[in-house]
Amino acid sequence: MSSAANTMTDTRPAPHPTAPFTWSVRREIWEHRAVWIAPLAAAGLILFSFLIRMFKLPYLLDQANHLAPMPRAAAIGAPFAIAAFTIMVTATVVSFFFCLGALNNERRDRSVLFWKSLPVSDTTTVLAKAFVPLVVVPLIAIGTIIVTQLVMLLLGTIVLTANNISPAVIWTGWPLPQFELTMLYVLVTGVIWYAPIYAWVLMISSWARRVAFLWAVLPWLGLFIVEKIAFGTDYVGSFIDYRINGSIKEGLNLPNGNHNININTMPVIDPSHYVSPAHFLMSPGLWLGLLAAAVFISAAIWFRRVGDPG
Repeated sequence: MSSAANTMTDTRPAPHPTAPFTWSVRREIWEHRAVWIAPLAAAGLILFSFLIRMFKLPYLLDQANHLAPMPRAAAIGAPFAIAAFTIMVTATVVSFFFCLGALNNERRDRSVLFWKSLPVSDTTTVLAKAFVPLVVVPLIAIGTIIVTQLVMLLLGTIVLTANNISPAVIWTGWPLPQFELTMLYVLVTGVIWYAPIYAWVLMISSWARRVAFLWAVLPWLGLFIVEKIAFGTDYVGSFIDYRINGSIKEGLNLPNGNHNININTMPVIDPSHYVSPAHFLMSPGLWLGLLAAAVFISAAIWFRRVGDPG
């Protein structure tokens, strides 16, 4: 009898692992719903504005038909480009403020005492929080952009068909597939480039007791002011500008070295013509930034491990 019972016990399936990292990421998404609500809200605002634009869409397309190829493509594709840009900027802002409160908020409300009592290491917790702005938010952003632009195309098709105008003008007038690939490239390179910024803010969030935003921003502002007044130079300002806009400068090959994108002056309609992944990957600023990100995340883990919960 005992032997049979042991046999039955031995044949039971092993319990599944708890996957603490996966559940930690899911907790962050559940607790910080702005990471997906904000891009959706931006998409809603874009679609509302596009609906208003629909009333004069036939007139706008008639005007565009009298333009040269590049200005015509710009006129047709401008709403789609604005939609992508708006959602990407929204995702970047959401990521910044997520990092700002990710570790600081749980210290302020002392919920860190509860979370540290669970069998989840500080390393797993911090890496899960870093995973949100580096992976989760960009995936939400790209999905939101694609769906928003498809809805815009559908609305435009309905309106043009109702006015006896061929909808092919908006499907072929702007290179949408190439634009989507270029947009994906810009989003990925931007996230990688911004990794040290997110890591810096996470470190400050883990270290600061109060006013994490000021601790994250004021040191750089102070260095900029001191350098400007004391030495009359602008190295700090140039560094900040490079860290913010560097993904465009290093990742895109724009005409005449001009990094201010102006679709009206581009000689080639296909926007994918301007991607430069090899130059981006060879940029010292990329690898130095990733090294700095690793240092900041390691510091955030250490601060969470040894810091005062209050």
